[in-house]
Amino acid sequence: MSQPSNPLTSSRHLMSINPRPQHAFVRGEGAWLWDQAGRRHLDWLQGWAVNALGHCPAVITQALAEQSTRLLTPSPAFHNLPALDLAQRLCEASGMDQVFFGSTGAEANETAIKLARKWGRQARATSASAPGRARRAGAHEVITFDNAFHGRNFATMAASGKPGWEALFPPNMPGFPKAKLNDMASVLAVLSDQTVAVMLEPIQGEAGVRPASASFLRALRALCDEQGLLLIFDEVQTGCGRLGTLFGHEHWGITPDIMTLGKGLGGGVPISAVLAKAHCSVFEHGDHGGTYAGNPLMCAVALAVFEELSQPSLLANVRACGQALRQGLEALSTTWGLGEVRGEGLLLALELGSDQAASVVAAAQEVGLLVNAARPHCLRFMPRLNSNLQEIELGLSLLAQALEQVYEQRPQALSV
Repeated sequence: MSQPSNPLTSSRHLMSINPRPQHAFVRGEGAWLWDQAGRRHLDWLQGWAVNALGHCPAVITQALAEQSTRLLTPSPAFHNLPALDLAQRLCEASGMDQVFFGSTGAEANETAIKLARKWGRQARATSASAPGRARRAGAHEVITFDNAFHGRNFATMAASGKPGWEALFPPNMPGFPKAKLNDMASVLAVLSDQTVAVMLEPIQGEAGVRPASASFLRALRALCDEQGLLLIFDEVQTGCGRLGTLFGHEHWGITPDIMTLGKGLGGGVPISAVLAKAHCSVFEHGDHGGTYAGNPLMCAVALAVFEELSQPSLLANVRACGQALRQGLEALSTTWGLGEVRGEGLLLALELGSDQAASVVAAAQEVGLLVNAARPHCLRFMPRLNSNLQEIELGLSLLAQALEQVYEQRPQALSV
């Protein structure tokens, strides 16, 4: 079958779910993407923080090639070695006790919600292995937060607090009262005898990279311990080295009862995970499952990726490159009179102070830099975790060119 000279002529066959630029990317290597016209772009999107090690790293291509000749899937009705090895490695590294594997972050988060509700239905006295966690019979509500993003299936959309979502596919699933990030009074206001868990992202990525404060996370941990609730961390974006620690919660010294992972766990292939402490890992046979749960091809890749991500040298590199990126963004903000820089490690945002993000994204793409408009007024940056300082310097230079094109004014620092 002949191929069209312009690959975008077949785009009419794709459901249009978001605006896309009028070109297709055909190759990626490391920090770079090439479109069908041969133009090279420095990629600070990396699949929305998916490509933790950049595009097409050898560790992934080799793991795919080796496992694809050995075993693709025996079905989740049977054990396979890559899933067993990855589960053990994740539990050893995190201090969690058990894992369920899925394919997407939304699937992992819905699994965490199911697990919490199952736990809430079991009215048993507090055991010595879980002090302070008395269970309320039938409790099912999960407190989540305004502007949160947990996924796009019905349960995770209801758990999310993204503005406007409540009007998309009504009726909406109940059971997710909303509080405000970093506001304990708002949490206490929605707490009830039906509350079973509190669920949050340590840094709200889609909201514009808005971190929870250390004091707020400590207060949530104390509340959950005192009230017999589960604390669930959605680390789909903040986990797997993105913040300069292997898991995001390590940055604050707070340990959740349940943690979800995705995105960077597979480094570009679809895999997610729900990790739970023993006291709340309460699924019984038939409660949950999935056709691709623990698929050996994906687990083999994730195991290879995780070994790279857990290296102290890589985590130190994330912190060093993150600091260089932060300082460069702060300098650009000062130059152009913009707003604050938020985030940790290599998950950062630049507040623009006005709804110019889409224009800056377009201008950046024209000069060869790919960035994300997390909100109309702020940019989000998610470079590969094995970036180098030369890439950071180049990206900042390209961003400066884009800002100059959009704002077309004398730099704020020079106008007196």
